[in-house]
Amino acid sequence: MATTTASVATDSGSRYLQQLCKHWSHKFDVTFDAERGTVALPQALTTLVAQPGTLHVTIEAEDPAVLDRMKGVVAEHIDRFAFREAPLPFNWS
Repeated sequence: MATTTASVATDSGSRYLQQLCKHWSHKFDVTFDAERGTVALPQALTTLVAQPGTLHVTIEAEDPAVLDRMKGVVAEHIDRFAFREAPLPFNWS
C-alpha cells in the first residue's frame, strides 16, 4: 500500500474538511465530524484531520499511479473550497 501525507497550513481546516466530505458523500462512502473525515474513493482512501492551524491529509492506494493522481484530485477539490486562500501549500511526502 502506497501512502502520502500533507500538512496544510490553514486556520479553516475543519471547515474545508467538512465541505469536502459533504461534497463527496453524494458519491462515496464518507464518515466525518468537525475534526476528522474519511473518504473511501474507488481506488484510494483519504483521511483528513483538522487541528488548530493545520489540515492533515493522508491518501492510501494500492497503485502508486493512482496515488499520484489522487494527490491532485484532493488538493484541487480542497482549493475550490479554500478559494480565498488558494492555492494551499500541499507539500506531499
